[in-house]
Amino acid sequence: MGRGETTMYPSNDLTSINNGSTPRGEDHTKHSKRKQTILTLLDVLNELRDGELADASINQQQQRSFEDDRDVPTVDEHLQKVGADAFNKFQRRILNLDRELRNFANAARQLGSSVGILSSSFHLRERLTQILFLFRENAADLFPRKIVREGREQLVNPNYRHLKRNKRRRAPPHVVNPTVMDTLEAEDLPQQLEFFARDVTTFLECLNEFPEFTDESLNASILSLKGDLKYWASCLKAYEGQFKYPAVQRYVHDLSTEMGEHLDSITSSLSMFIEIGVPTIRFAQKHAAANLLNLSTVATFFSAVTATTMQFSFDQTGNPLADSVNGFWFTSLVFSIGAAVNSLLGLTWKQAMYRSPGHRVPWWVLIWIKRSPLVFLVLSVACFSMGLVLFAYSSHQHQITSTVTTVFSACSCFGLAAVSTWFASERWIFNRHKGKKWLADALSDTKVKLYSIPGIAWFFTQPKAAVNKLVYWGHRQSQDASDFFSDIGKKTMVIIRSVKSNLSDASDSQRSDTGSPVPQCFSPEPLSPATARTGDALLPISEVDSITQSPSVDGLDEKTVASDSGSTAGPSSQPSLAARRRWANAVKSVSVMLRSTSAATGPFNGPSSPRRQRTMSSDGTRITTNGKPLVTLPGMIKLSRVAALVPKLKSLETTQDLAAHQALVRHLQFSPNGKFLATSSWDRTSVIFKVGDPFTCHRVLAHPQGFVGQVAWSPSGTTLLTKLGRSVKLWTDDGVCKRTIERRTAIQSIAWLPAGEAFLSVEGENVTKLDLNGNVVDVYHFEKMIIHDVAVTQDCQRMLCVGSLIASAEGLQPSKSRAEKQIIAYNLERKDIENRVPVLHDVRDITLARNDLVALVSYENKAPPQLWKLDFVKVLKDNVNKETRETARLSLRHTYMPKVQVDFAGPSYFGGKNDELILCAGKAGDIHIWDRESGALLHHIRAQTLGGDLTCIAWNHAHDSFMFATGSHDGAVRIWTAPDAPSIDEPYPSRGPTNPTNTPARTPSPFDVEYRTDSPATQLGGDSQDDHNQSSLQVDRADSSGSRRTVVFS
Repeated sequence: MGRGETTMYPSNDLTSINNGSTPRGEDHTKHSKRKQTILTLLDVLNELRDGELADASINQQQQRSFEDDRDVPTVDEHLQKVGADAFNKFQRRILNLDRELRNFANAARQLGSSVGILSSSFHLRERLTQILFLFRENAADLFPRKIVREGREQLVNPNYRHLKRNKRRRAPPHVVNPTVMDTLEAEDLPQQLEFFARDVTTFLECLNEFPEFTDESLNASILSLKGDLKYWASCLKAYEGQFKYPAVQRYVHDLSTEMGEHLDSITSSLSMFIEIGVPTIRFAQKHAAANLLNLSTVATFFSAVTATTMQFSFDQTGNPLADSVNGFWFTSLVFSIGAAVNSLLGLTWKQAMYRSPGHRVPWWVLIWIKRSPLVFLVLSVACFSMGLVLFAYSSHQHQITSTVTTVFSACSCFGLAAVSTWFASERWIFNRHKGKKWLADALSDTKVKLYSIPGIAWFFTQPKAAVNKLVYWGHRQSQDASDFFSDIGKKTMVIIRSVKSNLSDASDSQRSDTGSPVPQCFSPEPLSPATARTGDALLPISEVDSITQSPSVDGLDEKTVASDSGSTAGPSSQPSLAARRRWANAVKSVSVMLRSTSAATGPFNGPSSPRRQRTMSSDGTRITTNGKPLVTLPGMIKLSRVAALVPKLKSLETTQDLAAHQALVRHLQFSPNGKFLATSSWDRTSVIFKVGDPFTCHRVLAHPQGFVGQVAWSPSGTTLLTKLGRSVKLWTDDGVCKRTIERRTAIQSIAWLPAGEAFLSVEGENVTKLDLNGNVVDVYHFEKMIIHDVAVTQDCQRMLCVGSLIASAEGLQPSKSRAEKQIIAYNLERKDIENRVPVLHDVRDITLARNDLVALVSYENKAPPQLWKLDFVKVLKDNVNKETRETARLSLRHTYMPKVQVDFAGPSYFGGKNDELILCAGKAGDIHIWDRESGALLHHIRAQTLGGDLTCIAWNHAHDSFMFATGSHDGAVRIWTAPDAPSIDEPYPSRGPTNPTNTPARTPSPFDVEYRTDSPATQLGGDSQDDHNQSSLQVDRADSSGSRRTVVFS
């Protein structure tokens, strides 16, 4: 926490706690008493805490005073610390990547052909050392109190420190430390970034030379870094000779954050490659080496077998058969020896660290090393088999022996030839179809093509069809025979059953004639009385009809019937119980609402009376809603320019709440004369309010064509511009539309010229100067840029622009990082760029102070606003005649940092009579006010209950006291002023808050007043109607928690 800052504590206001509802009045009274006791204790604790904060603030302010602006440091201590932390984080990222590269080099030494990756990793580490040195020098210039320069002699000679301590001590021979070039300067940064991109590309190529493993994440990270490095180098070439300027140095420092993200990604991917990729490559290389070793073993064994077998035939010569045997066996021996030797040669080559990669070796060398061992072994086996067959005949073996040897040798040779052909075909198909088809797929395609030939198709299909017919006929014949014999068997069984039945009937009739007693029952037993089951017992049906009476839950008697499980249930008990509970809850809610309403509208009667909410100011002093401090600190800030502003700023409060729009308020601006406030919204309207106490709705400007993105008052305050998507409308202060100027391209923003005779329309790469009739006066083109906003100096000689680069000068675009944005000083007379400043944040708005010496630049999202100073220097126009000309140069004056990170909303504004304040709103409802010269945060208004989410803010420069307006997402516009401040519009008397909770007064809704259309003819007749003739009904209601009131107009 910086000096002069006090600890912020949230307000302990418990008025918004829900009292709840108790069934008894006594419990409710006890709860209220306990709540009041807690609130009283909290008030006492707050008083004690405020006293301690006051003493601490007095002591701190006595040490630091704003008596003289020269006492304020030009470089903020907080920015020094933040910048130093950013560089230290970047240094840690580079060191982490350097460590991973060393680990990778150590792990890659065990791999074959690793000399390329070792060399590229060392060059990459050396480049990282150069980059780190340049960024350290840059950070040391920006943050001299936090970053210490390193001695160049220590970086040029890495053993300098060891030699100084002990001349005999040297670095280990296997450890090589990168060094820094002794001629390295800041101007070499673009070139070093290009070299860095080249080195990472070389490293990636060497990494991909290992076909055994490919890491897509590492490839993507390196390619992304390569693209951004080339883009940064191309952009930085435009600032040649300016690398000692603070603005360019800050941009270079911001690049360290972007580059650091790339380095983190590469570091993590490289770590995973070391853990997974290197073992995989080592395993694949060991597997290939094992195959070659096995092949060499087999070839050696087979050469021994061949040499042993030759002992039986080498002395048999003189006939052709014996000579053929010796010829085949000698050839087999040669091929087997060649296979063994080539296998050992390939094994040695694969395990060599300094071997060339595969794509750097001639094709015939690769074929001889990789393919010759297996081919030689196959030829050796084939020659040996042929020689063996001939030897069986030449040695006059038995006919059976010769025949068996011939048959089995032919089978083995055929199988060997078939498998070898299959292997070769698979390789050929893979190379031809790029791995998209297998050999089986290629054979299927070939079969389909063969079948398409008529003769071939008949040859394959007709015999198959004939065989199918023959098989079908045989199947039918066998099925018919089976059915015939099955029918015979069924008929035989029927005859046997009939015979057995006749014999059984005869025996039964004989028994009946003898009169044997056979007990029979032709009817069932008499049924017992009807019973019903309840539980485990059977009850008569008559007892089931008896219905028991049982009292219900709420005291009413209902009929219940016994169920099968023994429980009782009533068909109407549960719905009736739920209905009665809902009715009881509704009665209780109504009674609670009546009690709350009577307590809120009645007199102040103890704990039920409403309480005022408390807010906290930026310095920790608690203030009430009417702006009067509860604790005064008489010695905090003494007589100074800044001290005079603080009490006025602390007294600012919301005095009026205008129901301006039904949608988000996009932009608002006070007229230069301070009489009007113009707003624009996404509800396709723009509203002009008359400034007064209260503010009154003057005109509502309808825009049925689209959303209104911006309003701009002319310097005289009599003409208003409203910007649509592709058009600009000119309105009078009475709401008459003079003209609609259509444009062909989208309009980014509009800005008046100081004299008010014309305005500028920002349209992509062009800034068009238009007169009030819509005629194009001039066009200013910016190559490969999209301009967002412009501001013109009072002498109309220079224009300040903010925009984003579409592409670099070489046509490059970033791959992952943010695109470069620029702040440009443009000479309108010469139509050239005098100075450009690079930034990385999304810049969107620029505003010039009335003295044209400083410009306020606003950014999107969480980037704080910055104050840039416009200096004029003389440069040589002609080296021969020594002519000079005046040119503008931008330099950063202040960065206005909030105490906590804030998501800023809309453009920032100059405030005060002489633009001595900087005003900025946050999307969450925070408002920050800084001193322009010192950069000190004077006041911080936290998010208010009535404020909502803010979208824009505007200051009234013509008001006698402090006044500004804020727009929000709900369409409301709120006016902030100091209490009892004199209004600029005297006919409207000043009125203070009338309700006990100090709720701002509401202005009648602008949606009830007449709407202005685009046609001036239809508006002239209605301009004389006074806005005060409109009547409205306003109904206010505020609860104890200070929630926003609901206003209804009829």
